[in-house]
Amino acid sequence: MQDRIISHFGTSIETKALSAEQLPPLIERGAQAMVTSLLNGGKILSCGNGGSAGDAQHFSSELLNRFERERPGLPAIALTTDASTITSIANDYAYNEVFSKQIRALGNRGDVLLAISTSGNSANVVQAIQAAHEREMVVVALTGKDGGNMASLLTLDDVEIRVPSTVTARIQEVHLLVIHCLCDLIDCSLFGEE
Repeated sequence: MQDRIISHFGTSIETKALSAEQLPPLIERGAQAMVTSLLNGGKILSCGNGGSAGDAQHFSSELLNRFERERPGLPAIALTTDASTITSIANDYAYNEVFSKQIRALGNRGDVLLAISTSGNSANVVQAIQAAHEREMVVVALTGKDGGNMASLLTLDDVEIRVPSTVTARIQEVHLLVIHCLCDLIDCSLFGEE
């Protein structure tokens, strides 16, 4: 059993090392898009399913409350948290629309959508990206594997941060690290380095 545990640690470390080589410029671009939005009075909406829903909520809470320092709250909304809204949209329309309908109601030009999917193929996240583009929002996509359907929807203004792995658990581990990097860069850009 301990060999399996050590193997998980090893593959996690390898994936993070490879990500550290490839992802910093993309993480920086994603953070810059978010900072620009916030400075212009915008907000960041986030969405995903399962573990990615948890990541969307984690990101939103770090902005609304605080990350690692005391500072004013920043406007962020996780579209995964309102059970009444999600279940009514899923019941009355389709589960694929649970995020896109919220974006059409809450998203504005200049806002940012943080769209999270390890495969890049989550149908409701794909529709969320389409709705964000309709609302003239910038999309920062956290993906893995080959980027899936999400990758083909992104424009030159969008940013895809694709984890170089095909293993869902490894992708999720790096997504969390990317989220923490985004939070740190946002704080440093808006409030200076500590």
